[in-house]
Amino acid sequence: MRERGRHAEDAAAMFLQQQGLTLVERNYHCRFGEIDLIARDGDTLVFVEVRMRTSNAFGGAAASITAAKRDKLLRAARHYLSGCARTPACRFDALLISGTGNAPEWLKNVFAE
Repeated sequence: MRERGRHAEDAAAMFLQQQGLTLVERNYHCRFGEIDLIARDGDTLVFVEVRMRTSNAFGGAAASITAAKRDKLLRAARHYLSGCARTPACRFDALLISGTGNAPEWLKNVFAE
């Protein structure tokens, strides 16, 4: 399972770089949770949640981002930003990978703080 998650994050990072984003950090951990990918899109700092599901039987990748997961992401992002000299413009994206061999679905600005 971990290997599959790592593969999904690798694919997501490559996809975002192909779209012109610059990868800043992977798997940022703090006491509040984890952020899969942190990237720059121009002057905007982008916190990216990567979700992979092999089928849509339980609602698919998008449905797996629960309110509790969103709260953890927000707290982890605040923690990350506390270490920045100045707070940049930010957004939260989700990169959804459903099935095998399908193109990722990139949802920008999925929730605001």
